[in-house]
Amino acid sequence: MIDEKEWARAAEALAGAEEVAVACHVFPDGDALGSMLGIGLYLRRLGKKVWMGWGSPQLRVPPQYAFLPGLDLIGGDRPPAPEVFLSVDCAQDTRLELLLPVFKAAGTRIDLDHHATNPGFGDINLVEPAAASSCELVYELIRRMGGVPNTEEATALYTGIVTDTGRFQYSSTSPATLRVAADLREQGVDHTMVSTEIFESAPFGYLHTLGIVLSRAKLEDGLVWSWLELKDLNGTKLDEAEDMINLLRAVREAGVAVLLKETEPGHYKVSMRSRGEVDVAQIAAAFGGGGHARAAGFPAPGGVEETIQAIRSALAPAASGAPAGAPERAGA
Repeated sequence: MIDEKEWARAAEALAGAEEVAVACHVFPDGDALGSMLGIGLYLRRLGKKVWMGWGSPQLRVPPQYAFLPGLDLIGGDRPPAPEVFLSVDCAQDTRLELLLPVFKAAGTRIDLDHHATNPGFGDINLVEPAAASSCELVYELIRRMGGVPNTEEATALYTGIVTDTGRFQYSSTSPATLRVAADLREQGVDHTMVSTEIFESAPFGYLHTLGIVLSRAKLEDGLVWSWLELKDLNGTKLDEAEDMINLLRAVREAGVAVLLKETEPGHYKVSMRSRGEVDVAQIAAAFGGGGHARAAGFPAPGGVEETIQAIRSALAPAASGAPAGAPERAGA
């Protein structure tokens, strides 16, 4: 549980700052974008100068999140040493990538996150693994600053909650999660629009790409896995393949599901899901990644077979059956 003093310090630092940088992790998902936009738009409403973005050479928003308010405010000239730097939804400071020097140069550094692997890398740490999403923590921070999210801010926060709970089906969904979601809905969030844009909208080429991924799937000793290469995209954006891992994890004979997505030639982003006793966050951490016990990921600079063999070796000591259970979502 986050200490009351940390909440107070964070609220005071943000309230007193004139300039704030807010950043999420690279390859942002719904929770990363939602938490960044939710607090960033709120701070702008307070009259502060706010820079928002993440540490990639190009800031491209995944197509399924194109409806989010405030996207036109992302990017631009970032301050080299902001008064306050608020990192959201980053399990480690390395997830800031190109922004890490800016974070280190900031006057006050705040780490807001819900990943269990987060070591607390800020001057002020708002880290709560029991929270289903970082957006829940942003909502709490806004309330502790004496504010109430308006419709745009609430839409951003609701998006992060919906995506990181898998539309409220994952075991991380607590009564507190549902209460926050209800509060945000009362601020005018269009739940149908949010769900349709994220979960029920894709280009035709997505069907072709999904077919390739499913046709490659292999089931080996409780592990189901597949891979996606850049040449398979057929007009589909790589970000739109984010949820394909959830189709693999539905295999009842498998305790762990793995999907490798090629991000550049020979380099893959690995997503892992667990249905049972295996803690995939520990495995991902061993490869320089992180996440939650039932959902995690890491970058892999090796080939498909090489990476899968390394995962098999890491899984061997923790091998288990495949008891039923819905996984947490890590945005990995």
